[in-house]
Amino acid sequence: MTKVGRPSSRDKIVAAAVDLAKEVGPGHVSLDAVAHRAGVSKGGLLYNFPSKKKLLEAIVSYHLEKFESALAERTEVDRGKPDSVIAACVALYEMDCKKGLPPASGFLAALVENPDLLLPVREVSRRLIDNIRSNASDQSAALVAFMALEGLRCLPLLDIDVLTQEERHLVIEKLHDIVKCKGLARP
Repeated sequence: MTKVGRPSSRDKIVAAAVDLAKEVGPGHVSLDAVAHRAGVSKGGLLYNFPSKKKLLEAIVSYHLEKFESALAERTEVDRGKPDSVIAACVALYEMDCKKGLPPASGFLAALVENPDLLLPVREVSRRLIDNIRSNASDQSAALVAFMALEGLRCLPLLDIDVLTQEERHLVIEKLHDIVKCKGLARP
């Protein structure tokens, strides 16, 4: 049983894999490098993740759970108000930009290595779109905002982000206008 506040070896391994992908790029993530980074033996890594595929599945799950948790927390701020779900998506993106968070390259590494791992991503995205639509005062505007956010998130992942900080700020402000969330809590 893991002590409270102390990560399990499984959690350390996933965190090491995510960090390694951010540092060396998705194509250079190996089981040996992850084991070394996590401070476990390769046998310890293989005990937790019997294959690279299982480790990549864990990376995808990590990113999806992190996003869903942050979204649930953020949506709670404006619970029940129209457009609160898409407003939360815009706010989370804006907070990530302000924090200067790097793209989720571990996520990309997993998807490049095994395109089948897109299935849980599709499932989460579909649930999110359904949730956004059921809460939107203008479904088409909410969907446009969602697609703009997805595009903004993908540009750095693909290393084709050409927007300046000012241009990115303009897009975020326009998204706030589009989803009519000026009256909702902002980051």
